[in-house]
Amino acid sequence: MTNKDFFQALEELETTKKINSDQLIETLETALTSAYKKMYGEAKSAEVKLNKEKSTIKIYSYKTVVEEVENPDKEISLDDAKKIKSTYKVGDIVAQEENTKDFGRIAAQTAKQVVMQKLKEMERQIAVDELSEKEDELLTTIVKRIEQGVVYVQIAGSHTEGVMLETDQIPGEVFHVNDRVKVYVKKIKDSFRGVQIQVSRSNVGFLRKLFEIEVPEIENGEVVIKNIARDPGNRSKVAIMATKPHIDALGACVGNRGQRINTIMSEINGEKIDLVPYSEDPLEYIANALSPAKVLSVEINESLKSSRVIVPDDKLSLAIGKGGQNVRLAARLTGWKIDVKPQSSVENNNEVKEVEYELTDLGEDDNFANLEDINEDGE
Repeated sequence: MTNKDFFQALEELETTKKINSDQLIETLETALTSAYKKMYGEAKSAEVKLNKEKSTIKIYSYKTVVEEVENPDKEISLDDAKKIKSTYKVGDIVAQEENTKDFGRIAAQTAKQVVMQKLKEMERQIAVDELSEKEDELLTTIVKRIEQGVVYVQIAGSHTEGVMLETDQIPGEVFHVNDRVKVYVKKIKDSFRGVQIQVSRSNVGFLRKLFEIEVPEIENGEVVIKNIARDPGNRSKVAIMATKPHIDALGACVGNRGQRINTIMSEINGEKIDLVPYSEDPLEYIANALSPAKVLSVEINESLKSSRVIVPDDKLSLAIGKGGQNVRLAARLTGWKIDVKPQSSVENNNEVKEVEYELTDLGEDDNFANLEDINEDGE
């Protein structure tokens, strides 16, 4: 291969693989220098220079001018230096071009291996940069394979797979190879194994993106999602607020005859959604969050971030929810501890069991409220 062919091949790599040729030339210079030193001695001061404009590959060795040579690989006597150029003096660096014809096959093979490795790294970095733009986005993917409950999906427009762990799947969902599946890109990370894309359908981000797609008022900012608390596959609570007085946030999310909310619920396997009107008043916000239960009164302790909620006796089970789900989600949604009491316990001042939920210090996906005690009616 001639030098011209070599540099033409670099240009083709830049076009076809989107690899910056200047970066690739730097890598090649480092690789070829390493190969040259391996062949002629690591102690030599040498450097390979590639000139893209002139299509030249040259090797230069460097020696320091000294009075008496102690290290022939790095030093040259003043007399020998003056034979090359009469103006050289002690301390100058003499650069000499080496004969590239002596650059043998072993050295070239070594350089090739290093360059190929760098090419893989650069291609991987390009993939990471392109895919990083898709983080926190909703994508339609195709199921490629399923192994021990883990679903691998093909990301459109790339050769990279997305991984959906069992914890990122909605309970009860069944997937088959070649199914088209909407997923939320939870995290993209680069590891020694390559680019790993973690996708999810159970993450609150998945539900948020579905609302943004189905509800134009959310996309244009007229309606804002303040928070989401989710028990994937069972129930979610979504706090919403209109940013303009004439906008009905609840109506916008529900849609004509429930079309919008039904479309979202269908995508999340029938998971129930409570739309909760957000309020800056914590009393009102907590009461709204316990929907569909009716709330008689709310008392709060701001320093402890805790509240006591009174509900009708016949609505206690509804306020608590099956397994404490309703009050647990309400606590996560509002960020307040919620202590639920039936009306009769206040009127009669009787000692009764209380139901209290509070936020834990766990991460977003595992941020379940603690069940202190459950009234028998609360299951």
